[in-house]
Amino acid sequence: VCSSFATGPRQDDRTLYEFRTYYLKPSKMNEFMENIKKNVHLRTAHSELVGYWSVEFGGRMNKMFHIWKYDNFAHRTAVRKALAKDKEWQEQFLIPNLAHIDKQEIEITYLVPWCKIERPAKEVHVLWWYETADSRAAGRHQSHEDPRVVAAVRESVNYLETQQNMLLIPTSFSPLK
Repeated sequence: VCSSFATGPRQDDRTLYEFRTYYLKPSKMNEFMENIKKNVHLRTAHSELVGYWSVEFGGRMNKMFHIWKYDNFAHRTAVRKALAKDKEWQEQFLIPNLAHIDKQEIEITYLVPWCKIERPAKEVHVLWWYETADSRAAGRHQSHEDPRVVAAVRESVNYLETQQNMLLIPTSFSPLK
């Protein structure tokens, strides 16, 4: 099972996924994690959390990556307005954690038409699920030996704009492991 995400024009349904990346101050990572673990229910009261991970390696460290699901852009706008009015969310999570965040990035994505998110997903911008980092390395090594994979990569690399690899560790409260 593969859940692939695309950033291009939307296909049939209007469901969208917001990818959020928080770059945290190294000395504040544990404090941030304890606060979100304790207060994530305040945020999930407004929209569906697909997954929440810390970045083990791949680019800058002390990074949190999370995905939120929305029915459409109007739903996302309504959630953002509701969060702005939610005093408990503001006081218990947002205000205490703003000082911990150096930078944040937001990207709107969609599932590609032939994929869906299933629970529990084995492979799920593209997210791939592996038991361990060693099993990922073994799988990549094996695929590089397959002439079909090598040919497909050679053919598709002309369309690749960017590529980034990160090892994500799911938080204890992440729905998608």
